[in-house]
Amino acid sequence: MLETMIDRRLLLAGGGLGLGLGLWQIRGLAAEAAGYDAATDFALSGQLTQGGWARGKAPASTRALSFGRRPVLIAPDRSFFIAFDRDAPGRAELLAELADGTATRGVLNIAPRAWKIERIPIGPRPGSPLSAEYARRREGETTQINAARRIDHNSEGWRQKFIWPVYGRISGRFGSQRIYNGTPGSYHSGMDIATGASGTPFVAPADGIVTLAAASSFSLEGRLLMIDHGMGLNSAFLHCSAHAVKVGDMVCQGQFIGRIGATGRATGPHLHWSVKWRDARLDPLLFVGALPGR
Repeated sequence: MLETMIDRRLLLAGGGLGLGLGLWQIRGLAAEAAGYDAATDFALSGQLTQGGWARGKAPASTRALSFGRRPVLIAPDRSFFIAFDRDAPGRAELLAELADGTATRGVLNIAPRAWKIERIPIGPRPGSPLSAEYARRREGETTQINAARRIDHNSEGWRQKFIWPVYGRISGRFGSQRIYNGTPGSYHSGMDIATGASGTPFVAPADGIVTLAAASSFSLEGRLLMIDHGMGLNSAFLHCSAHAVKVGDMVCQGQFIGRIGATGRATGPHLHWSVKWRDARLDPLLFVGALPGR
């Protein structure tokens, strides 16, 4: 039983939706001037918004950390990673249990976002009933995907500033959704990057270990490639025409890992890049920022 609960403010770098990476690196007198106490305070940096993420450092004597009442892994240097689903509520709680039996708590305010919503004044398009053969095939595919997402290697990619896997036109944005006569369709779970042709090479946005490299095309995802970045964070790359890596390979940021295609359910060649932390679907754009000038 925790004897004492201490509410602590979360020290954030910057302000607004796009939080920088500065305060988290403050040391010595600068930290004291900012009011940061490493023994009891959390330090965070990142994007505290729906579909966003944060890297943090737990108080010095933390023996266990939870976020939203679920355990969070802590690195030996007390660093951790958390993220916020596309539909995350406006408030979330970090709770650190300290070595002396007390606890310190920080409440996060998660900024809402205005998603691109298209309202279609007709009902959903009717589809053909799923065949038993397709249902069996799809069950096998989702089993492989879920198993790959449960793998948690000791990768350090989650610490890195992610890079664009490929440069191109954003043809589909994370979180966009259609509502058919009041019935919501599935929202877009990743970011689509179109380069105009199949075969364009793409690279790893951060270090990681390959957890799935589909030898044949999945019914929806096509030639699917998945990478574990550690701490529950992973990337998936859909519709590939070819892979340059295999399951178990360690990949480095910027390494060539595959080629863009139009396999699976795709209307043209593009890379669908999705990012997840545990069950939370995240916006890849919030990891890489605006497309750099070329």
